[in-house]
Amino acid sequence: MKEGEKFDPDIEIGIMIEVPAAAMIADKLAPEVDFFSIGTNDLIQYTLAADRMNKSVAYLYDGFHPAVLTLIKHVIDASHKYGKWTGMCGEMAGSEAAVLFLGMGLDEFSVAPSKIPKFKETISKISYKQAKDIAEKVLSLGTADEIRESLIRSINNG
Repeated sequence: MKEGEKFDPDIEIGIMIEVPAAAMIADKLAPEVDFFSIGTNDLIQYTLAADRMNKSVAYLYDGFHPAVLTLIKHVIDASHKYGKWTGMCGEMAGSEAAVLFLGMGLDEFSVAPSKIPKFKETISKISYKQAKDIAEKVLSLGTADEIRESLIRSINNG
């Protein structure tokens, strides 16, 4: 920007949360920004040290891992503590996990256009209270498989 050039002083400034270090200090970052955007693809990869494109370790890449979900919940809680909002982009935002993130209090989802019909179908099956109950239950589980199974069962029975 050039000196003297006009700009909107009210434009929101946010940060991408894509690495565990940023997620861990979200409560310290929140006062400095207007919003967070969680990039799930990178956050999962860096949290689990598992490159999804590397055939040797790709099987370890799992967005339902309790460590990943705990970091996401921490970021959402930190933003809300400071009256800020949190959005999410990446594969997880458009998956059945959207119900879980809705229950965690996620404010905005960025979903690929091809995923919108499935996204709408999934979240329309349950109420916000049910999503909160699902999130509370799922976050108490110990493995990605338990979390995935419980979430799918809850959505289908919702």
